[in-house]
Amino acid sequence: MKYLGFSVNSGSLNMEIDAQMLENAISNSEKNILFRLYGWSPKCISLGRNQKDDFLTGEIDAVRRLTGGRALLHDNEITYCCVAPADAIPNGQSVVDSYKYISGILIDFFETLGVELDFGENKRVSTHYDYCMLLSTGADVCYKGQKIIGSAQCRKNGYILQHGSILFGYDKKLLENLFKEEVKGITTVNEILPNLTKEEFVEKFEKFILSNH
Repeated sequence: MKYLGFSVNSGSLNMEIDAQMLENAISNSEKNILFRLYGWSPKCISLGRNQKDDFLTGEIDAVRRLTGGRALLHDNEITYCCVAPADAIPNGQSVVDSYKYISGILIDFFETLGVELDFGENKRVSTHYDYCMLLSTGADVCYKGQKIIGSAQCRKNGYILQHGSILFGYDKKLLENLFKEEVKGITTVNEILPNLTKEEFVEKFEKFILSNH
């Protein structure tokens, strides 16, 4: 497993780097599982690959992801991106199993911070929701039933790209104004580990990847 570092970029550049990670892995026949962490400046909305954008107002930058799913507001968070050959993951041809394997690395990391995370439950949800964090599946990562990491995945030429938001905090009023729906059932790193800074999180994650994987 390789760690490719942390950076803060615009939304469009973040999506370009994720796409290039995938293309480089394919062209280089990469055998390792690759991780990078990143932040967003300015704040940005990312849309799922096939998601309608009729709810956007133009007030905040927006980009479209390679992956599916619903929209995310990237603001007070750290985002991860993992690119891996499917055959490097146990039963990697299964979407659910590969989600759980990659997300399981994050769960293991949080355990080193003294936090027990788990997978969500598959729930029948309204298709009305445009905001990803309001949806729950068996591949989502939660803390005591509340979603804390929202992820999405795509595949190309035998490789998997999975990326997702690790919430540190959120502006409830802004989210509800953007998505026109009540925000509930989510939690944040700041609520669970109020003394942990993003810089410390990134440093600890790098050490975890290098020492344990």
